[in-house]
Amino acid sequence: MTKKLVGPQRVKTARKRTPQSTAWLERQLNDPYVRKAKADGYRSRSAYKLLELDERFGFLKGARRVIDLGLAPGGWSQVIRRQVPNCTVVGIDLLPVDPIEGVTILHLDFMTDAAPGMLQDALGGSADLVLSDMAANTVGHPQTDALRTMALVEAAADFAYGVLRPGGAFVGKVFAGGADAALVAELKRRFTTVKHAKPPASRKGSVEWFVVCQGFKGESAQ
Repeated sequence: MTKKLVGPQRVKTARKRTPQSTAWLERQLNDPYVRKAKADGYRSRSAYKLLELDERFGFLKGARRVIDLGLAPGGWSQVIRRQVPNCTVVGIDLLPVDPIEGVTILHLDFMTDAAPGMLQDALGGSADLVLSDMAANTVGHPQTDALRTMALVEAAADFAYGVLRPGGAFVGKVFAGGADAALVAELKRRFTTVKHAKPPASRKGSVEWFVVCQGFKGESAQ
């Protein structure tokens, strides 16, 4: 019996659905990473961004303590728990996140004064890896959106400097063009290697990139 091929799926525009939301639904239905995430039990397609970055850079290997900044809906923390099951994971997000086994979740804005101390207390020691998938809510103005997201990655990097063990790693989301020159210079002073990467799971039209910093120099870079 010949197997019937299924082509691209389309969503009819419902009375209460905007053309933009219809386009988003069509993209979701036809996205292989969305289908794979459902099959593999991940909460979001972004899990594969972390898997692909780790396959290239290997920062999860041997990690014992990891902080996940902007963890909602939890795909990255799920990857960490699957790749290194005995790892202590602490995540934070302003949005509510359903529990993940083995992950301590703080429902809090990372930019509040109390957040860094609470994360460190929950982790119980120096971090091997700090991950930041944080991005500011977009306002539709590319330069403004890039600056707001850059402010978040700068804050995440400053936090990483204070919590990472020597030899640790930091991975943060940036916009197209990468981190700005001043931040890159500081990261290169603090880490042995600093590279930009766009994993295949990032959509082609997306402006997101990631800065991957490994070999934290600790106090020697102060």
